Amino acid sequence: MNDKTTALIAEDEPILAATLAATLGRLWPELAIVASVGHGQAALERALALQPDVLFLDIKMPGKTGLEAAEELAEQWPGSKPFPQVVFVTAYDDYAVQAFDNAAADYVLKPVSDERLARTVRRLKERLGTRPAGGGMDALLEQLRALVPATAPAARPERLSLIRAAVGNQVRMIPIGDVLYFEALDKYVNVVTCDGEALIRTSLKELLAQLDETCFWQVHRGTIVNSAAVLAAQRDELGKLTLQLRGRPEKVRVSPLYAHLFRQM
Repeated sequence: MNDKTTALIAEDEPILAATLAATLGRLWPELAIVASVGHGQAALERALALQPDVLFLDIKMPGKTGLEAAEELAEQWPGSKPFPQVVFVTAYDDYAVQAFDNAAADYVLKPVSDERLARTVRRLKERLGTRPAGGGMDALLEQLRALVPATAPAARPERLSLIRAAVGNQVRMIPIGDVLYFEALDKYVNVVTCDGEALIRTSLKELLAQLDETCFWQVHRGTIVNSAAVLAAQRDELGKLTLQLRGRPEKVRVSPLYAHLFRQM
């Protein structure tokens, strides 16, 4: 059985990935690089399959960004092993760097320098030696939450008061207050009310920018809920949080990234 600390590198530039692996090999010879992948979806799949102790995730990758891969990994991590320590790698996102500094988290700025990576290695060793049973999940979620404002649009468009949605051959006019939740479906967003459902052709990100953030909360990568429609939040035996909404039988899942919205006052 291999009891070495293990790591996965996700970097779409092969030369940079090889350089990072070689530098880690010199600074941390006991570390075993179990996989090196070139896009975000592969990072998610290989991390779930191999369950490494450390992830080095490039923030800008094809398929999924490093942030998206980390968020999905937090949602799908089985819990049989502590969540990996995550080091984000960025070339030019100064805002992200500032956010990570404020969150006391870790990142590596490209091009990777030996001195900076040595500090990362020392920090990782300390965290791996002292991490609680919950691993680095809480720290990662704090990192991701710190970055949410950085991805918001600089200029907020006019807020929506009415949704014009397709229902068969009709265009249905839905007052925004009647919406219980929005659900992303491929190229469409499903608008759910007490009376039924309807589709609009937009992205959830574009829609979110037009909503009153005090009323409509993103609770998952693919879901925005009307906070006034939330009847209860319930955690199951696996720790997964779901919402019961007024007037609807289905449960709405909450990502760990947004679970803090439903902490008890």
